[in-house]
Amino acid sequence: MKIYIVGAGPGDPDLITVKGLNILQTADVILYTDSLVNEELIAKAKPDAEVLKTAGMHLEEIVGIMVDRVKEGKMVARIHTGDPAMYGAIMEQIVLLKKEGIGYEVIPGVSSVFASAAAIGAELTIPDLTQTLILTRAEGRTPVPEFEKLRDLASHHCTIALFLSATLTKKIVKELQEAGWKDETPVAVIQRATWPDQKIVRTTLADLDDAMRQNGIRKHAMILAGWALDPDIHDKDEYRSKLYDASFTHGFRKGVKP
Repeated sequence: MKIYIVGAGPGDPDLITVKGLNILQTADVILYTDSLVNEELIAKAKPDAEVLKTAGMHLEEIVGIMVDRVKEGKMVARIHTGDPAMYGAIMEQIVLLKKEGIGYEVIPGVSSVFASAAAIGAELTIPDLTQTLILTRAEGRTPVPEFEKLRDLASHHCTIALFLSATLTKKIVKELQEAGWKDETPVAVIQRATWPDQKIVRTTLADLDDAMRQNGIRKHAMILAGWALDPDIHDKDEYRSKLYDASFTHGFRKGVKP
């Protein structure tokens, strides 16, 4: 007996994986976060499937329904936004499922961080500029571990992707500045990436808070920061990978020196 935890992707119903869609279309029971998952995707469920919205439910209620339906011999799919591994709150569900002897299988999905990068045509790891991407969030009502304060993470001066932080831009600016980030550091904010009402705001670290306020962005936004977000990066020849360098030898090609 098991349930399927499926990543629905960032919003566009076409951005679910083939495996995820197959499970969605086969499941007898579907529980989904109706505040985040696209209704057009859920509409692809089979006509006789039991479809339940969970935004108004608490944890024990959600898990209780899944356990009951699985024990009735039904195929159950729990649909999460983006990829379940990122701020998906799946572990607390899994703990309760295990207590009931119910197994699970996680189907990955397209995370909003990569959908956001695609929306602005960005590569988040640029050779000779930054080779590291930190996925995190600013500290608000929910604390972060002692060694994961944003200021400390920002000291690496790599690309940073901030989830769940749209209302904390003053704190973001302050902590990145304290970590030595320049005011002119490029920032891109992508609200509701891949949805029809997607909004993109390009700004700088110093102007981030004003840009968020002027555009009325308070939720459903990914904040990407770092020099990889420079909109002019495509015009700079000095940042090129070795992979396609004609003089670079690797296992599939012998380099030719000029």
